[in-house]
Amino acid sequence: MSQITTHILDTSLGKPAKDVAIILEQSDNKGGWIQLGNGKTNSDGRLPNLLPVELKLEDGIYRLTFETGLYYKNLNIKGFYPYINITFEIFDGSHYHVPLLLNPYGYSTYRGS
Repeated sequence: MSQITTHILDTSLGKPAKDVAIILEQSDNKGGWIQLGNGKTNSDGRLPNLLPVELKLEDGIYRLTFETGLYYKNLNIKGFYPYINITFEIFDGSHYHVPLLLNPYGYSTYRGS
């Protein structure tokens, strides 16, 4: 399993959000971002291969971008957030799970296990 994992649950439909594009980036500490990984969620709302398993990330600021506008457009649902950015800090070399609970007009996130 990669050091950073995520999954998306569409709480408005009560099921995982599949085919959502996700990008993982690392802050370059100069106001910019370096892309580290990307992909789309599977039928379980997960992106299992976001990063290579052997890659160990350094402490720092990271960002996950979820392409939620296209997800809802493909479901013929009008949503409010075209993208959701979750910015977080890793600091101890452990596994970080960053779930997204999503609906067309709101979202929440937390550090999972």
